[in-house]
Amino acid sequence: MSKHSVCSASGSHRWLNCTKSARLELTFGESESAVAAEGTAAHALCEHKLRKALKLRSKKPVSQYDSDEMDEYTDGYVAFVMEVLAQVKHKCKDPIILIEQKLNLSSYVPEGSGTCDTLIVGDGILHIFDFKYGQGIVVEAEDNPQMKLYALGALELFDSLYDIKEVAMTIYQPRRENVSTWTVGVSELKAWAEEILKLKALMAFNGEGEFIPGEWCTFCKASVKCRARAEEKLKLAALEFALPPLLTDSEIEVILPSLDDLTKWANEIIAYAASSAINNGKQWSGFKLVEGRSVRKYTDETAVAEAANVAGYTDIHKQSLITLTEMEKLMGKLKFNEVLGGLIYKPPGKLTLVPITDKRQEVRVSNINDDFKEDI
Repeated sequence: MSKHSVCSASGSHRWLNCTKSARLELTFGESESAVAAEGTAAHALCEHKLRKALKLRSKKPVSQYDSDEMDEYTDGYVAFVMEVLAQVKHKCKDPIILIEQKLNLSSYVPEGSGTCDTLIVGDGILHIFDFKYGQGIVVEAEDNPQMKLYALGALELFDSLYDIKEVAMTIYQPRRENVSTWTVGVSELKAWAEEILKLKALMAFNGEGEFIPGEWCTFCKASVKCRARAEEKLKLAALEFALPPLLTDSEIEVILPSLDDLTKWANEIIAYAASSAINNGKQWSGFKLVEGRSVRKYTDETAVAEAANVAGYTDIHKQSLITLTEMEKLMGKLKFNEVLGGLIYKPPGKLTLVPITDKRQEVRVSNINDDFKEDI
């Protein structure tokens, strides 16, 4: 993807909903966070391992983010892709698998291009894979515009060579235990491109339309200073002055869907203000920089142990088991289950109130008052 692409595939969810954000983002320049850099390193490792699995030449990348965890998750991605490839080979003798494939999207998006992590092409079906190393928001494949753009770009290359009827799009997000696949017909995909994508992409490229705040603001570079988003959140805050002392359940149901993003926005404002003060010397009226609570640390653990031993204190070490993930990697999954399967348990997660659209299974909680009545 071009660094200064107006309508990037990765940002399509945002500019399809808020067309004016595409041009606005360009004014904020380019920067890569530590989280993004870690993701880039994980992608490079995936590419290397997949090439090796396909018996292609590749030099293993080295980065400061290398870890056992990254090794495990990238191994899982490669195993998943190779399993799908094996399934495709049962139906197609000569499937094509391409890694980090450049795609031309300009038939649908002005100056549009993208890079697909992995794609497999066989008779009847096209598989698109996107590896996401983030552990924040769970990303679903269903109706995902970034994946649909990649699919359209791949169809431009291969639709005339293979009789492709449908596209299977998979998002592999191991740190959230999320493997999401969505399959759509080629005719439906192209209808979306003609009826929605082309018009929205042209508006976004030309800087036309309106600023429309929503959950797509999360990764927008302009989100902290966006006036449209600020006005939307401040409307909710203003309810404090308009409502009676006690909110009704109906009023709470109206407010609940907006609270998560309101909290995010407030935290982003705080982070921006703090960063400006710390890094640029910005002085905010009514605020000041202070040192937070600090935790004492040893300067040299080896020297500390030696000094304590000399003074007669020997019982100063604690031992703890390696983590579950490390133990499973050490033994291998089969041996791990054989030796420790009966000694592992997964406690129930903390109950959390989420929107009804959340994919997780609903937990039913009986009314405590009803339970009390039954006991009487």
